[in-house]
Amino acid sequence: MTMFRRESPSSGEASPRVIGFYEQETGSVQYVAVDEQTKECVLIDVVQDFDPKSAKTSHHSAQEILDYVAEHGWKVVRILDTHPHADHMMAAAWLKEQTGAPIGIGEKVCEIAQLWADIYNLPDTFDPARDFDHLFADGEEFALGTLTARVMLSPGHTLGSVTYVIGDAAFVHDTFMHVDSGTTRADFPGGSTEVLWNSLQELLRLPDETRLFIGHDYPPVDDREDPAWEASVAEHRAHNKHIGGDVSKADYIKLRDERDATLPLPDRMLHALQVNLRGGRLPEAEADGHSYFKIPANKM
Repeated sequence: MTMFRRESPSSGEASPRVIGFYEQETGSVQYVAVDEQTKECVLIDVVQDFDPKSAKTSHHSAQEILDYVAEHGWKVVRILDTHPHADHMMAAAWLKEQTGAPIGIGEKVCEIAQLWADIYNLPDTFDPARDFDHLFADGEEFALGTLTARVMLSPGHTLGSVTYVIGDAAFVHDTFMHVDSGTTRADFPGGSTEVLWNSLQELLRLPDETRLFIGHDYPPVDDREDPAWEASVAEHRAHNKHIGGDVSKADYIKLRDERDATLPLPDRMLHALQVNLRGGRLPEAEADGHSYFKIPANKM
């Protein structure tokens, strides 16, 4: 089934063309950001399909995105993830095999890997420096054709989440939800509501016209049936359901913590972290040629 997608056109120089692809099973939004002048593009937070009932993986969603890129004659120069996702597996390693482009994530993934190695009781298993080609530092810059991209550390949802600011587009992952939905949860291991508040404030200091592209949407919301994932800094500052207007830090933390206390773990989480901390690779195959997940009982 073809994914729902929507394009946000470039407004000129220093403005990428952005195409969002909505993966319905996990409510995830995947992005292609394109420099119109050079036709170079980056792929951001692309999903590896996973059926939690059968533990079957596939790459239908990622292939659809690659087909779209090829159809438009764009060249993939980087494969980026904003954090080790809890609700879906990343397709980064497979995308690297298909395109040859390097894969990257924030450098604090090393701390996340240590945390989850303890949770899984898998010492010396995760090695982000081995499994990712580049670990981005806060404030680091790189080029996308004629555009300049900057990495912002935006923790709270995880302790190492990063935002990619490419021209007038910011890929803000699991910080904001859409304006009418609010913000994301901060109760996973290494998360912090107070730290998330600080990250949200940093993002709201970007220029008013900056387009913020979020990581998830779960329609229907109010009177809206279709998924939505783009709004400006000015729109979030004025109207975001959780943080817009004059909401205080204390009120936000209370609201977010009370909401998080009602939320179950994502059904893919304990599988996904074992894959995502390997850059999208399954656990090493055992003697029979199959990979196996290790799921902790009564620990979360």
